[in-house]
Amino acid sequence: MSAPAADVVIVGGGLVGAATAYFLAREGARCVVVERDGIASHASGFAYAALGTFDEEGMADDAHFAAAALGMRLHREIADSLVEETGVNVEFRERPELSLAFDERESEALQLPQGWERKRRAWEMGDQRHAVTWLDADEARRVEPRINPAAVGALYTEGTCDVNALRLTRALAMAAEQNGASVLTAEVTGLIRDAGRVRGVTLQDGSAIHCGTVVIAAGPWSGEASDWLGAPIRMQPWKGQMLRVRLPGPPMRPSVVGGGCFASTKPDGLTWVGPTFEDAGIDETVTDAARRQIIEGVSRNIPALADCAVVMHTACVRPLSADRKLVLGRIPGLEGAYAATGGGRLGIMLGPAMALLTAELIVSGKTSVPLDEFDPGRFAE
Repeated sequence: MSAPAADVVIVGGGLVGAATAYFLAREGARCVVVERDGIASHASGFAYAALGTFDEEGMADDAHFAAAALGMRLHREIADSLVEETGVNVEFRERPELSLAFDERESEALQLPQGWERKRRAWEMGDQRHAVTWLDADEARRVEPRINPAAVGALYTEGTCDVNALRLTRALAMAAEQNGASVLTAEVTGLIRDAGRVRGVTLQDGSAIHCGTVVIAAGPWSGEASDWLGAPIRMQPWKGQMLRVRLPGPPMRPSVVGGGCFASTKPDGLTWVGPTFEDAGIDETVTDAARRQIIEGVSRNIPALADCAVVMHTACVRPLSADRKLVLGRIPGLEGAYAATGGGRLGIMLGPAMALLTAELIVSGKTSVPLDEFDPGRFAE
């Protein structure tokens, strides 16, 4: 027996999938989100979700900066609208960042960024209007007394933000359902195609959902759809592990960054520390080696973190494409097929923008940000 028909089937229940359903449902489209494990059950449910800072070197170009600017605008808007629509506070907040330097070389790199770091800083200070100030060692310790006394100074950035990615993704799914979308726990195994266009999706239990449009928003698993689509989606995901710890004393007001590690206290009182960057494929297991690596790294910045009680140790897989660019837009050669994936470490910041642009493309054929740079067809070239 077939499942009910829909206008759009969205494969994947992470932030991009839930947000795509949200924006499409508001336009009156009948959407079904098909997720095999549960809404926000992977990276969207475990990401720290820093916003307003640009951490992907491979995305430091005008197209990605434009998408990120749209993402930031949408985050501010939906943080308020979702409270009204669902009653859920997604904990969007501004919080400053303190980037530590331990020697003259690190100090110079922070004060006089070069290469892609210069582009990143220009976007953060220009488009996002962040206020950036160099602090000497004493000034930095007045901001956060627990930083390592060996730090010689720090770059203090005001305007960076974060959000509760788990709450955000679930609230978007809830709001989408209130507007007529539905969420189905199932696994998509293929597409129904006819005369070069999408006619539906098949499910593992043998049933089908008939539809005219399908969006592949399955994060690092999006590459599994390549055979169904007849076009390659090349993903090269990176694993990331994080710890949530109890740091004695008051909550940290800024996020403290240094040596590739960060520490930041979330509204629940736990301090999130990490992350790791592991070329480990699709692997969501936690490891003792990563735990030691994280503690060693963050305790260099804040020595008190060396002996903190670990409350939670998580691992997730970041959805990076093989060329480190977004995969966003129409699938060539198959009418009604779209992809929306590849956000990597910027996935939470970019997610609402990726979703809105996909919805715009489906509804009107036009987008508020050009998608040429993100063309899913590039992997077939």
